[in-house]
Amino acid sequence: MGIIVGIIVNIISGAIAGYIAGKLMESEGSLVRNIILGVVGGVIGSVLLRIIGIHASGFIGGTIVSIIGACILVWLARKLL
Repeated sequence: MGIIVGIIVNIISGAIAGYIAGKLMESEGSLVRNIILGVVGGVIGSVLLRIIGIHASGFIGGTIVSIIGACILVWLARKLL
């Protein structure tokens, strides 16, 4: 049951992060797109921040890392497309 709760928390955190990143980057999108953006952004953000020596913990820290990663992802997509 713990794995299921973790997945649900990651989806909720990703949705929040994707929504906030969409607003910060002035990018409109659906809820599904925001969830995907937030979850993938969380992976990107955690990898990039670990490289520079910053670690986040807890729901708020993970959400902030996801927001940073999602903003980077939106910026990168704009540059490539």
